[in-house]
Amino acid sequence: MPKSAAERQREYRARRPENNDKRLNLWISATANLALNRLAAHQGISKTEALEQLILEADDQVLQTLELDTPEWDEYFERPRKLRSNGRR
Repeated sequence: MPKSAAERQREYRARRPENNDKRLNLWISATANLALNRLAAHQGISKTEALEQLILEADDQVLQTLELDTPEWDEYFERPRKLRSNGRR
């Protein structure tokens, strides 16, 4: 008897390495998805790797504008504020 989708998913998650990775479940626009596909293919990497690179590069750019031990530094590292329902702060 074939396995259900839930059974396959449970087995997949059980095989994932325990390395503090976090699951990200979200919707993005079709345009952003196409761009992500192009970027990943262009660099010869997975979409996950491309997204991680983009996020870390953007974070690094922000960090370069902040001075250590300032209110702006502390604010940046505070717990993320709750987003409004339209997806904007």
